[in-house]
Amino acid sequence: MTEHDTATSPASADTTHAPQFTITRIFDAPRELVWRAWTEQADAAAWWHPRDIEIKPGSVDLDTREGGSYRYTMVAPDGSEYPTAGTYRELREPERLVMTWGSPGDDDDRVPVITITLRELDGGRTEMLFHLLGIDAAPGDDDVYDGWSSAFDMLDEHLAATAGGPSEVR
Repeated sequence: MTEHDTATSPASADTTHAPQFTITRIFDAPRELVWRAWTEQADAAAWWHPRDIEIKPGSVDLDTREGGSYRYTMVAPDGSEYPTAGTYRELREPERLVMTWGSPGDDDDRVPVITITLRELDGGRTEMLFHLLGIDAAPGDDDVYDGWSSAFDMLDEHLAATAGGPSEVR
């Protein structure tokens, strides 16, 4: 597997100049399977975390409909907990998912927004464009960008186990 995540600077992404970044991945899995990984509780629990971080058992709750919410808690090796929550703003199965991303209790209008666009490719592959609006990050930050990139490695492994094949990262 080759890795080549792409970061988009705010100025090149759009004219709002809001902090943001984009990661593009190609998975060797059908689009419906990638969609399910984002929207089904058992699938999300398997990968919604960077490597070496775990999901607290029983903490994943998804109400996957427009206006519905989700929550989960990541647990670091030192026992630190990171509760995460958001609201689904748009679900256009199996191609587009828009949701907020913050901590429980955050004002949903003031937290970052994630947009996932899934494009079906030849050979049963899927291109995923992950765009996070509200945080400026780049590869090597050891924080948000690298955390999501690592989570997508976990997604790749989850999809390979589910679909039975390796993926390409770009």
